[in-house]
Amino acid sequence: MSQAKHDRATAEQWLLELTSIPTAAGREDRVIAWIREWVGGRDDLRLSCDASGNLVVDRKDGGTPGATPLYITAHLDHPAFVVEKILNDGRVEMGFRGGVRDAYFRDAPIVIHPSGGGAVRGRVESTEQQEPYRKCVVRLEDGGEVEVGDIGVWALPDAEIVDGIVHTPACDDLAALAAALAAMDVIRGIDRAGHVRLLFTRAEEIGFIGAIAACRDRTMTPGAKVLALENSRSFAESPIGGGPIVRVGDRMSTFSPALTAAVCAVCETLAKEAKEAGGEYKWQRRLMPGGACEATAFQAYGYEATCVCLPLGNYHNMADLDLVERGDEAAVAHARCGREYIGVEDYHGLIEMLIACATRLDEAPDVVAKMEKLFADKSFVLG
Repeated sequence: MSQAKHDRATAEQWLLELTSIPTAAGREDRVIAWIREWVGGRDDLRLSCDASGNLVVDRKDGGTPGATPLYITAHLDHPAFVVEKILNDGRVEMGFRGGVRDAYFRDAPIVIHPSGGGAVRGRVESTEQQEPYRKCVVRLEDGGEVEVGDIGVWALPDAEIVDGIVHTPACDDLAALAAALAAMDVIRGIDRAGHVRLLFTRAEEIGFIGAIAACRDRTMTPGAKVLALENSRSFAESPIGGGPIVRVGDRMSTFSPALTAAVCAVCETLAKEAKEAGGEYKWQRRLMPGGACEATAFQAYGYEATCVCLPLGNYHNMADLDLVERGDEAAVAHARCGREYIGVEDYHGLIEMLIACATRLDEAPDVVAKMEKLFADKSFVLG
């Protein structure tokens, strides 16, 4: 069966644009504005917000009657600084909303993006881990003006694709968000895929807050299936370039066996069809226990959920993280943040997977039926 294709050049353009937008937990406004403009250019789609500001994208016609909704989800934030207090001596107090190790804050250069535009450079003078998140004192270097609520990010080079690798300030989770939009741009033209919707959540980096709110508020239809998209730290057994990963679980839980198996079956079909056509479709199936993701939250509140992720380098912008975690003195002393990176073919593979899941999840073999056939064929050995 031939599958509708996405426009690779356009998908890469969206990837570079979205992953360059400053965003933070509770301050996702710029990303939301980009999505609002994207949806506004498509007459058949609509954008709505729940009480907590999470976004839902679906068809204006309501989709396929009677079909179980399938939500493809991604989060809108990335670890970043937020101005909390102006100290009036060329310094500001900022909260860091997300998880980054202590060594990376030492004298770190950052860029603050005022709500009115422009950029103000600064440098971290001191930092202290507090609740609900780390506090930093930042000295402004440009003499510019900032306000409470402005976002600060690590001072990093611009996004680019080099030798098949996407280097960009914030893959997690904006690369997954870009993939969801690129897939939806194709899915919206498939008549039998009207049950597919997108959910974009806020404040994931400080504890799945938007996802929990969406579950509590029943933003997603009860009984819906959920594919949570993530960018997860790559290890030797989950390499960049090995394809998107069907994540069977995380540090906190294992995900829906039936839905995970169905996604794996879709990937197996894609790989088989690619091979028959003389090509290759790469994908991986892994536990990925290094962290936790929103699929755990969705499942805890009763949804059938699993996760698909992109293998990620420089997780949360932490360069040489393996060495820093091992306590290498030189690495710790010179720890600096860098751009996150993913494989561009992994990104395209994720888009292909999502398009296929829109129409093929229900075609996956029934595991119980398979067990029953095995029993019928070979139960004679039991006497």
